[in-house]
Amino acid sequence: MGKIIGIDLGTTNSAFAYMVAGKPEVIANAEGNRTTPSVVAINKSGERLVGQVAQRQRVTNAKNTIYGVKRLIGRKFTDDEVQKDHDIMPYEIVKKGDGVAVRMGDKDYTPEEVSAMILSKIKTDAGAFLGEKYQRPLSPCQHILTILSARQPKMLAR
Repeated sequence: MGKIIGIDLGTTNSAFAYMVAGKPEVIANAEGNRTTPSVVAINKSGERLVGQVAQRQRVTNAKNTIYGVKRLIGRKFTDDEVQKDHDIMPYEIVKKGDGVAVRMGDKDYTPEEVSAMILSKIKTDAGAFLGEKYQRPLSPCQHILTILSARQPKMLAR
């Protein structure tokens, strides 16, 4: 049986760990850092960047650099929190069905899709560090479901 990794998908930074002698050990990412910025971008040539490399272009390519997207998960476009972000974020937040999406390049992505891009990088980095491939990191999925279920009563009350 392979090693079990735990992932903390954070709004600002994400981290991942595995168990060593019964204690969690945080894993360094491909850049050698113990946290990975929860940032995704599309550069001018259309290449997707995730983590530190995306963070580096946040000022020079702000319109195509997405950060803080976790707080949009499960929200409706008309929510006050979404409208506040819509007004202050340098990237475009658009309506998609009943929910929201963010525009990167010429394509719209849901917050869940952007989060999946971050998780994919973390999974790849963990595999490289531990020398194994991971098929099913479950921790973040549970976390996202918890966010959605926590917001559900608020939605029903409206």
